[in-house]
This record gives sequence, structure tokens and C-alpha cells, in this order.
Amino acid sequence: MTEATIKIDGMSCQHCVMRVKKAIDAVAGVSMSDVQVGSAAVKFDESKLKKEDITTAIEKAGYKVSGQ
Repeated sequence: MTEATIKIDGMSCQHCVMRVKKAIDAVAGVSMSDVQVGSAAVKFDESKLKKEDITTAIEKAGYKVSGQ
């Protein structure tokens, strides 16, 4: 398992947290996500997906990933 912390811009409330968590959890291969305003800590199987797949899901949910 690979662990990563992803910085996210544009989050301001608990609704944002839930929206990002839902987007991340929908990505096959993610085993854990802990989302806070401004960041997400994830564990994922690198043999099934890349970190970019997770950041793409976050961006499709309407948020900007910074410092990738």
C-alpha cells in the first residue's frame, strides 16, 4: 500500500469534505481516505491505480489539487 497526502484548494466546509471523500472512495483501489478541509490522506494500491487517478477524481468533484 502507498500512502499520500494530497493538498486541496477550494474546500471551506464539512460539505466540501464529504464531497471530496465520496469522490476519493469511489476510486477503485483506494483502501482508506481521511479528508479534512484543505487535504486528504489516502492509502491506495499502486498496482491498481496512480495518485493522479485520485487527484483527477478530486478535480472532477470541483476542487483544485495543489502541489502535485
